[in-house]
Amino acid sequence: MEENEKYLPKNEENTSENEKSLEGKVEENNPLEKRPFEEENPEMIWLSQKVSEIRTKMGEFIIGQQVMVDLLMTGIFSAGHILLEGVPGVAKTLSAKVLSKSLDIDFSRIQFTPDLMPSDVIGTSVFNMKDSEFLFKKGPVFSNIVLIDEINRAPAKTQAALFEVMEERQITYDGELYKMEFPFIVIATQNPIEQEGTYALPEAQLDRFLFKITMDYPDLDDEIKILHRYRNNIESPNLDDVKAVISNADIKKIQDLIKQVVITDELIKYIATIVDKTRNHGKLYLGASPRASLSILKSAKAVAGIRGRAFVTPDDIQFIAPYVLNHRLILTPDAEMEGTTTNEVIASIVQEIEVPR
Repeated sequence: MEENEKYLPKNEENTSENEKSLEGKVEENNPLEKRPFEEENPEMIWLSQKVSEIRTKMGEFIIGQQVMVDLLMTGIFSAGHILLEGVPGVAKTLSAKVLSKSLDIDFSRIQFTPDLMPSDVIGTSVFNMKDSEFLFKKGPVFSNIVLIDEINRAPAKTQAALFEVMEERQITYDGELYKMEFPFIVIATQNPIEQEGTYALPEAQLDRFLFKITMDYPDLDDEIKILHRYRNNIESPNLDDVKAVISNADIKKIQDLIKQVVITDELIKYIATIVDKTRNHGKLYLGASPRASLSILKSAKAVAGIRGRAFVTPDDIQFIAPYVLNHRLILTPDAEMEGTTTNEVIASIVQEIEVPR
C-alpha cells in the first residue's frame, strides 16, 4: 500500500462499490473527467473549476468531441502546439476559435495557400520614407494563439518559417531577435484526404507538435443533437458573445501548478521504456525521439492536473501516449502493406510493458 500511494489514489480493495460505479460512469463519458475518489487541494479545485468553465463554453458550440476539447486544454496548459487532422466539416477550425475566445488572450488566423510566402507569416521590412530607414512590420504569427488553417497547403519554405518560432518562441529577422509574448500556441489543421496541391509536413515539422488529434465524424446521437441545435438557424455560429473565463495570468498560474505535479522515478522509467520500444520495434522504420519522451512527461502532468490530482498515475501516461506518438512514428513498408496503423503499434507496445506498481 505504501508503494502504491506514491502515485495511485486508493487501493482497489478499499474502494467502495459506489466509487467503482461512479468511476466507470465518468470513464465512459470523458477519460479526462475528474474521478470522485481522487484527492483534492484548493489549487487543484480552482483548476478543476476553470477546466469545467472552458468545457461549458466549448459545449455551447461543439457537440461531442469531449476528448478533443480536453486535449486542446492539455496542450495549452503544457505549452505545446497542436495539430488537428480531420475531413472538412468536423469543426476543427470552430473548435480552435471557440477555445481562443474562452481565453482572454490575442488570437490570429492564417490561411495557408500554395502562394503564401514566409514574410506573409512572420513579417517583413518596410521602408519608412520619413526616417529613411527600414522598419520591421510584424506578421500575424505574433499573437498568443495562432490558428493555421490547412498547414499542408503551403510550400516547404513557408512551413520552414515556423521551425524557429514553434520551438524557441522567437523569430530572427535581419539579424534582430523578436520574442513572442506569453503564451504562444500554434493550433494547425490539415485535411488527410486531399493530396493534390498539398505539401506533406516533414518529420522535423511534425515533431514540433505536442499532439496530433484525429477528429472523426460524430456518432448518430451527436449528429441529431447538432441538427436540433441549429434547426432554426441558417447563419454561421456567432462567437461574439463568448466571454473569456481564463486570463493570461490564469494560464501562467495553471502552468506553474502543472510544473509542481509529482511524477515518481518509476513512472519516468515507464515513459522512457515506452519510447525506447518504438526505436526497436519490427514494424517501425522510425521511432520516437527524446522530445517525445519530454512531451509525454509534461502532457501526463497536465492530464493529472485536469483530472484534479497533484500526482501522475500510469493511466495518465497510457491515455496521452498515443496522441503524443502517433505523428512521430513511421511504419515499415511491410507494416503499411499489412494495413497496420501507428495507433495499433503504440497500443501493442503499451500493452506489453509492465505497469509500475
